[in-house]
Parts: sequence; structure tokens; C-alpha cells
Amino acid sequence: MNTQPTSAHPATSAIRAYLGGSFNPVHNGHIQMAMQVYNKLLPIAKEEQRSLYVSLLPNARSPFKQKTIAPEHRLAMLKLATKDTPLQISELELWQSPPVYSIDSVRKLKQHYPNDSLIFIMGMDSLSSLDKWKDGLKLTDYVHLWVFERFANTNPVQADQSVVTNTPETQVPVSQVPDSQVASIQMPIELKKQITDIPANLTQPINTLFLPVKQAPNQPLSIQQTNPQPLNNERQGRIYLDPYPIATISSTLIRKQLSQPLFNTKLTSTELISNPSTAFIKLLNPAVYRYIIAHQLYSAA
Repeated sequence: MNTQPTSAHPATSAIRAYLGGSFNPVHNGHIQMAMQVYNKLLPIAKEEQRSLYVSLLPNARSPFKQKTIAPEHRLAMLKLATKDTPLQISELELWQSPPVYSIDSVRKLKQHYPNDSLIFIMGMDSLSSLDKWKDGLKLTDYVHLWVFERFANTNPVQADQSVVTNTPETQVPVSQVPDSQVASIQMPIELKKQITDIPANLTQPINTLFLPVKQAPNQPLSIQQTNPQPLNNERQGRIYLDPYPIATISSTLIRKQLSQPLFNTKLTSTELISNPSTAFIKLLNPAVYRYIIAHQLYSAA
């Protein structure tokens, strides 16, 4: 098999994917989402002989949320949660004065990495409300979108029945969305023509996308096995709907649970985890949990 980079991208170009959010605090759902993207993109990047970077992109304090903890704490927890993983952290937004909008961030990323394939990761709830964001429909002028459309029920943290996010730009929904409802979610009609079922389409430069030929069932995805055919008048990013079920975890409920009086007692970590009302601790990286307790974040002692 020919493994030389195609003419669609320079040999020096990389694949860069970003999962944005407040990460207040970062939890296992965030890591699961980012790792799913990394694992799917890695074989494509290897075949195309390109570097792959999947990064968590913590935002500045959202204009919609006034109680986000200090950036240095969120950054420290992200470093603990991503230790021993291939994931990286981008501080592009973290130290800026709010409000900071995604459209401004993707423009800066495009300026920094003009030859790279840029991907933004989000949930279906964010995609469906993209027309409510500042210039949200223009995001695909600069980046592709990787969208998770299915969410697995996660106990012991039970979220409410609506799709709620920490902020309008936090990427992890916090309630289970049945498949039947997912199918009925209305995304902005302007974006529907950009949907693709081929994740490798998201590794192409936005103004030179290619249409792969059909593949046999269960055949590993391979850009080199396709006949590159430029898509007509295609100058926008593609949108891939990933059916992989992501754990539904609510950062809001985690913060609420951490403020319980139980955390001001002398119960051990084992006793706290075995308590039904505090079993949510298992949804946090142990190092992140210890950091929260040590620094008494979210009123936890």
C-alpha cells in the first residue's frame, strides 16, 4: 500500500482536534470524548504520515457563568487528568479576559496553523444551537466539526431530563438522550449539507476536500484506497456525527455534590465512595478528586 502523503496536504501538515469547555471540574466524560477522537484519528494520521494533536481547550470564564473557579486550578486539574494519556492542553483561551468566543479562537488557530487540518469536538446539543452562538455558523469556515450524537446513561450521577450544558459552549451534555430523540434534534439547516459519514474527510484542508469511494463493510478506513475527487464548490468544513456513546456526566451536579456537609466530616475516601450520595467521586480522576479536596474547591474540605 502506498503510504506517502497525498497531494491534498503538505507532508508537514498536522491534524489538530480541540475539545473546548470550562472543565469545572474536568471529569471522565471529557477524557472519554477526547480519547475516542484520538483513537479514531490515530490510524488515519499514521497512514498519512502526519502528526496528531488532540487537545482540551479550557475557556476563560464564560459570560454566562460567573462562578467558574480560577484558571490556575482548572489548568492544574486538566494536567492531572491528562497525565499518562496522549492528550494535550491548549491555553489559547484560558488567560484571556472574558468574554472569549469560539469564532475568535478558530480564527486564531487558523492563523497559527494555516496548513493543518483543524477539528472542533462538541455534542449534538451544541451543534443544534450553533446558530445561537456568536457567528456560530461561520465556525466551519475555519474548522471541521466532530459531533457526538449518542449519550450513555451514567449512574450514580443522574442529571435532569433536559439537555443542559455548563455553558453554551461546553461540549458535554449532562442527560441521556434516547436514540429516537437524537434523530429528531434539529440542527441548523445551513449545516446539513456538510455532514459526512467518513471521519477521514475531517483530515482534509477545508478548501480541498475529497470525496472517498464507497468501501466494503468492515474494511478499515483508508484515504489511500480512495479516488480523490474534489467536492463541488466545497469551501467549508465537514461535520462528522460520531455514534459512539459518551458518558453523561454533569459538572454542575459534581460541584453541587462536593458542597455537601459530608465532605466536612472525617469520612475516608473509601467511605465517601461507598456512600450512595457521594458515589459520583468515581466519575473523577482520583488525582483530580484529591486536588479538589486539598484546595477545598467547590466548598469541599
